[in-house]
Amino acid sequence: MRIIRGARVALFGVSSRAMRAIRKSIVVTLLVATAAVAQQTHRQYEPPNAPGAGQKLLAQFAGDWDVVNTFFPMRGKPIVTKGTCKQYMVKDGKFLESDFTFVKADGTKWTGTGISGFDPKTNRFTTVWYDSRRTEMSIRQSDGTFDGKTIVLWSTPLDMERPGRKTVARAHLEENGRLLLYRHFLIDGKGKERMMFEMRMTRK
Repeated sequence: MRIIRGARVALFGVSSRAMRAIRKSIVVTLLVATAAVAQQTHRQYEPPNAPGAGQKLLAQFAGDWDVVNTFFPMRGKPIVTKGTCKQYMVKDGKFLESDFTFVKADGTKWTGTGISGFDPKTNRFTTVWYDSRRTEMSIRQSDGTFDGKTIVLWSTPLDMERPGRKTVARAHLEENGRLLLYRHFLIDGKGKERMMFEMRMTRK
C-alpha cells in the first residue's frame, strides 16, 4: 500500500493536502462565476436607471412640514385636523417617503406613510399609501403627462372586481416652495369633480 500510495503521489506530483486546496479553489471559482452570471442576468432583466425630472420635483417636497387637513363631507361643516409631516428622499434619491402624524379633536393620534416615485421611461408617478386607521393600502398613478410643476394622480384599483370610486389628486408647490398644496377630488359619473379634502402643508 505504501508503494502504491507513493506511486500516486509521484504520478500526480502533488500531495493530498494540495489536491484538497486545488478542489476548494475550483469550487470557489465556480461559485464566483455562477454569481457573476446571475448578476448579469438580473441586470439584463431589470437594468438600473437614474432619477429623472420627477425626482427633481419630489426632492423639493423634502423637509419638515406643519399640516392642516380639511375634509369636506357631503353635508355639514368641514372637518379640520392638524398634524406634522417629515418627507425625505430614499434609495439614492429615487423615492420620496412621507411620514404623517395627525391629532384628532379628542387628542388621539393616527399616522400615515406615503411612498412616491417617478419612472423616467413611462413619465409616470406612482404613490402608495398606508396608515394606522385601516389595514388597506391604496395606490395612485399619473397618466404619463407631466408639466414639471404639478403631480396629478388617478386612483388605481387593486381589486378590479371592486374598483371603488374614481378620484384624482393634485399636488404642487406655492410661495417659492414654502407651501405644498395637495387636493383630492371625487369624480362622479358625468366627470364632475368635487373636492373631498385639502392638505395645506407649510414648511417649518
